[in-house]
Amino acid sequence: MAAVVTISASFGAGGSIVGPQVAQRLGLPFLDRAIPAAAARRLQIPEAVASALDERAPSVLERLAGALAHASAPIGPDPVDMVGEDDPDEFRHATEAVLRQVADTTGAVVLGRCAMVVLGGRPDVLTVRLDGPAERRVAAVVAREKTDEAAARRAQRESDRTRDAYARVFYRVNQDDPKLYHLMIDTTAVDLGACVDLVVRAAVARCALRDVIAQAP
Repeated sequence: MAAVVTISASFGAGGSIVGPQVAQRLGLPFLDRAIPAAAARRLQIPEAVASALDERAPSVLERLAGALAHASAPIGPDPVDMVGEDDPDEFRHATEAVLRQVADTTGAVVLGRCAMVVLGGRPDVLTVRLDGPAERRVAAVVAREKTDEAAARRAQRESDRTRDAYARVFYRVNQDDPKLYHLMIDTTAVDLGACVDLVVRAAVARCALRDVIAQAP
């Protein structure tokens, strides 16, 4: 099986920079925006709908409506047919199917989508968390993108809140839980180039360890 590196990154931690470079070094595809597009094809829904559902947890009202829809569904029809095309839970299932297919075939460096939970129990997967203090992450974004600090701060709060809710509601985990990862890096304290080196070395070591275990009597 091909190797997979999952990267969970908080806002401003450099996931979109580290991920592609790690993928290039390892000779693996880098998957980010391609994931919701693939999920959309599975569900036969517009990509615009998929983008709106991507890494988004359902609201309390949406969860209640979904539960009522499934509870009142007659026995027999596929539950996918009983919900709307904008159902967050069905989209999450499709996303998981895409991740498992990639892990079973080409391998990849995957950014986000709680892949560390979906694929984390596999021996051919390295799970990585990129994080750092919020103030330093905001400062890093301002420096890299020459953007307004107030706007960056708003984006940080919204992005972190949305991703934390996705992990908590769908998988009942906290994204910063060390038990979910083989490697955690504060990218506000370590140069992003060095972070790439660390992830690549860890991925190579993990794959080598997997091969040794596979060959052991």
